[in-house]
Amino acid sequence: MSGCPDGRWDVVLAWPMGRLGVRLRGEAVSAVGFLPASVPERAPQSPAAARVAAAIEAYLHEGRSLAGVPVSLQGTAFRLRVWQALRGLRPGQVLSYGELAARLGSGARAVGGACRHNPVPLLVPCHRVVARNGPGGFAGHRDGWHADIKRWLLRHEGVESPPPRPY
Repeated sequence: MSGCPDGRWDVVLAWPMGRLGVRLRGEAVSAVGFLPASVPERAPQSPAAARVAAAIEAYLHEGRSLAGVPVSLQGTAFRLRVWQALRGLRPGQVLSYGELAARLGSGARAVGGACRHNPVPLLVPCHRVVARNGPGGFAGHRDGWHADIKRWLLRHEGVESPPPRPY
């Protein structure tokens, strides 16, 4: 995701790949966007946004898990199943699209579609799902800045080069 539906973020954090925008619905995160460094930082606009910002900073600087950060997800029943399964992956744990699909009784392309439409990447860690022959795409892109973000996140979690995974 690269933008917020109405252009407003509850907090915008600096991180090594630019800026990270976070939008909340009540106490839960409803959108995360990877933004260019030209976007100005924005201080948390609520106590809930401050808690989320602190959790993300702890992930970035101390490697802590983001699994406990509340999310507010809206999507099809299938996408919600995929996103819930992704929330169960630990930092550094990777699965292939095919492996996740087999767990869910679905197809790899359908899992890829759910990952592509993930409104809260990082919190629903779609970067931990890789292609059988390499990292695969991220946020609907196979190369460029988004693919670099996926590779950075995997390296940050101790995954140097995602190994090829069998389907």
